[in-house]
Amino acid sequence: MRILITNDDGINAPGLKVLEDIAAEVAGPGGEVWVVAPAFEKSGVAHCINYAHPTMIVQMDERRFAAEGAPADCVLAGVHEVMGLARPDLILSGVNKGNNSAENTVYSGTIGAAMEGALQGVKSIALSQFYGPANLSLDNPFEAAAQHGAALIQKLLDHGSWGGETYQTFYNINFPPVAGADVKGHRVVAQGLRPSGGFGVESHLPPNGRKYLWIKGNPQNVDSGENTDATVNLEGWISVTPMRCDLTAHDLLAELEASLG
Repeated sequence: MRILITNDDGINAPGLKVLEDIAAEVAGPGGEVWVVAPAFEKSGVAHCINYAHPTMIVQMDERRFAAEGAPADCVLAGVHEVMGLARPDLILSGVNKGNNSAENTVYSGTIGAAMEGALQGVKSIALSQFYGPANLSLDNPFEAAAQHGAALIQKLLDHGSWGGETYQTFYNINFPPVAGADVKGHRVVAQGLRPSGGFGVESHLPPNGRKYLWIKGNPQNVDSGENTDATVNLEGWISVTPMRCDLTAHDLLAELEASLG
């Protein structure tokens, strides 16, 4: 199996090394793992692409490349340039430092890479590690992902649905903020929404007298609704959420058409 991996935390991020080990286990002895990751951190860029300017790419080692672009750019580079004529069988994005559950999903460059992979017709999975008091002090905060990632990916490859009438399905996996031994298992759940919603801003006035705004996140250890990702993560479960790039509110189409006449 040929696997392409990327992330949004950058080529030197510890979570990428965790994902390399996971990918190597999934690929098997005769498989290949290719890395195309952002040269610098690109968190929060969602499905952004460098449409208006070129992306520089540098080979750092065998099958290892850094790109001056967003995670979706890295997927495009890997599929259409780096890996040559032999496309990847699987794209993995992560392992993100922090959760991409609930509303974080919308902002996440980790998710953006998986979205692009699905749009390219390749099976794609985003993986993120929830952080909390129970795993922050571990020697490896990614322990839950490291211990359970490969087996869960293999289950999805063997039993998951990858089709779609139009947009192809991809998967969002979030590992709970606990030690590997304390993971209860996995749950297939919907994307949730924390009551606090998305991000906000905090203003600062530096010595130059000009106002600057810092993007400010909201508390993460908050339930996101029954049978949803962040809620089950905080209960010690791995969340698995099938997703598609279609943003249409299908449940409203008939009602809206009728109301608009």
